[in-house]
Amino acid sequence: MEHKAIIEPRKGDGEPAVGPHALMALTRADLKHLSKRDPFSGGSRRDMTLFSLYLARQASSLPMAIVGPFCGAPLAVIGLEKVIALGARNVWVLGWCGSIQPELRVGDLVIPTRAVSEEGTSKHYPIGVGEAGAHPNLLDILQRELEEKGLPFTQGPVWTTDAPYRETAQKVRHYREAGVLAVDMELSALFTVAVYRGVRLTALLVVSDELFDLKWVPGFSRSRFRKRSHRAGEILLNLVTILF
Repeated sequence: MEHKAIIEPRKGDGEPAVGPHALMALTRADLKHLSKRDPFSGGSRRDMTLFSLYLARQASSLPMAIVGPFCGAPLAVIGLEKVIALGARNVWVLGWCGSIQPELRVGDLVIPTRAVSEEGTSKHYPIGVGEAGAHPNLLDILQRELEEKGLPFTQGPVWTTDAPYRETAQKVRHYREAGVLAVDMELSALFTVAVYRGVRLTALLVVSDELFDLKWVPGFSRSRFRKRSHRAGEILLNLVTILF
């Protein structure tokens, strides 16, 4: 009883059920783009106080909601907990990352298999022995879809931090030499909570900036990055349409 949470995530009165699928758009730009895609254009938007929830048009049978934006592990976990409480059992995450490997450039796609945690949220979710990572079934589905669409990707571990202004040269060198692909702000916590709650989660990240030369090279305004970010979101959206 001492370890039971005082506040449990739950479906509030009047809040919609989201069906078995949820797409978490971590950035505002991706959320805006996806909310205008079929079948969400003409659908409904719900203000969930800390984030927005988009439902498909009533005429659509797509069992999916889009939620976001989320910056950092604490807010992303609040969003994940809520969509699980609303009924999501398969969660697809779309986000951005900073490359720490020279072969990964702005606009490249990364599928994280696991995440090294330097954030403070996941430690509050005990999952026992083992390491949290992408769910193997969803991971396999995503890999096959990208291959069929002819979109190259790299998969492997990422590094999650709460402190983007403390991504030091020492840390970048350390993780680069350990084979970590990129840095983000949410994935280790999302993987951990998914395991803790018994749901399936996988993610697709787009390289938005580069740090591997120990200097910051932003690519947010580059055409290749914007196009790939939009394409990545459409891939995830289409996956659910194809599967269900």
